[in-house]
Amino acid sequence: MHSKPTDNEVIVGILNNSSSVLNYLYKEYYPMALKLVINNNGSEEEAKDVYQESIIILHNKIKNGDFELSSKLKTFIYSVCRRLWLKKLNQKGRYTEDINEYEDHIPVEQDLEQQEERDKQFNLMHISLESLGEPCKTILEDFYIKNRSMQEICEKFGYTNADNAKTQKYKCLQRLKKIFFNQK
Repeated sequence: MHSKPTDNEVIVGILNNSSSVLNYLYKEYYPMALKLVINNNGSEEEAKDVYQESIIILHNKIKNGDFELSSKLKTFIYSVCRRLWLKKLNQKGRYTEDINEYEDHIPVEQDLEQQEERDKQFNLMHISLESLGEPCKTILEDFYIKNRSMQEICEKFGYTNADNAKTQKYKCLQRLKKIFFNQK
């Protein structure tokens, strides 16, 4: 399969036991399930289990003939993954609210749109950080991502004191903001 199949082509592929369609489903939608689980107190292993289970549910619904696609296939898979993960969290006692209540508050489409928007923003921030240059890129990564103290950064870059390092970090942050907002 060279071009991206439509949702209906994927459904027909599942009906015909197409391995290329199943490969496509894993490549195309697993990262979304992985993010969902990782961002909500889960591990990669748990994400694989949830995604596998959601594909089995999709497969069985299609094979049983009681599958009606009323949204994008991506939205359906995300919704199933989300429900399965919330159910697992609830069973493990890591999630206390009633799952049905949670579903009423955040429609799946809205949740997926928010996730896609966050992904877009993270991508823009990554591009901005890459174009920032050194030493700013490393200073900001050390402070915000690696949680290094200003004293550690001061010593690493040879600043005379932590206040000078802090001033440099502030200037770098201002440059990053400028780059980021000029991309939008």
